[in-house]
Amino acid sequence: MNLFEEALAHHTTILLDGGLATELEAQGHDINSNLWSASLLKTNPKAIIDAHLAYLRVGAQCIISASYQASRHGMMSLGVTAAEADALIVSSVSLAQEARDIFLAENPTIEYTPIVAASVGPFGATLHDGSEYSGSYEIDDENLRYFHSERLQLLDQSGADVLACETIPDMRETKILCDLLREVQTPAWVSFSCRNSHCISDGSSIRTAAELFKDHPKVLAIGVNCTAAHLIAPLIKEIRRAAPGKAIIVYPNSGEKYESATNTWSGSESPIETARAASLWRDAGADIIGGCCRMGPKHIAAIRDNLLESL
Repeated sequence: MNLFEEALAHHTTILLDGGLATELEAQGHDINSNLWSASLLKTNPKAIIDAHLAYLRVGAQCIISASYQASRHGMMSLGVTAAEADALIVSSVSLAQEARDIFLAENPTIEYTPIVAASVGPFGATLHDGSEYSGSYEIDDENLRYFHSERLQLLDQSGADVLACETIPDMRETKILCDLLREVQTPAWVSFSCRNSHCISDGSSIRTAAELFKDHPKVLAIGVNCTAAHLIAPLIKEIRRAAPGKAIIVYPNSGEKYESATNTWSGSESPIETARAASLWRDAGADIIGGCCRMGPKHIAAIRDNLLESL
């Protein structure tokens, strides 16, 4: 067993981190580019380590790498070669591992080793136009498969504990990933972005999407991320019905609304409300709980405290 498999075998709730971009912005870094957090892999890798540490220090047991928007083509826009671009993508995992090593050195008596997840975002995440929440992007199946295959091969060999295929918005991309993940060596999770309590972002049934992974040999957890918090509990129920043998992972956004045209957020967020909801998600069947966009260390700390109090 690797670290992710061992953690699932313990049958206790695993606390995930929050939004990496959220913490990077909170620390004063400008990530307003097509690569978002991934741009710092070249320009300021220490910032990424510091952001990971912020989550580890409030109790996160799993951190997700800065590879969500990263692709060979995208990284080459920074003026590097294809080989250098690949190395930068792999470095996202190394930086998370370095943060983990620092945290463990700070806490020599801690009883767990944090999990490092390699983020595998949807094709739309590389477009910086919000299409990752709809799946409405112009690419044929062959090229979409190549896009994911190229990056999965790199991250599968990176030493990550789990591949985090996240914010998947549509059935076409889901089916391609389902096929490709049969060939990897690293265990994986798949989480969807959802438009309501029973559909992923393109309108397909979450139950149908989850059923694709019911007997998948490499996908150990299925779930939802970057979705409004009030939708999480009913979505958990749908996933449990579709794939009862798989762990369930949920990491919603704060409930604020993102406007891709202006790169701004509107609405309100409350760590306390999120923490209270986390207990409901756990009781509904969630095994791994954390946060996504606009959910920072204060949210993760509040979830940790609430889950501990409600045990």
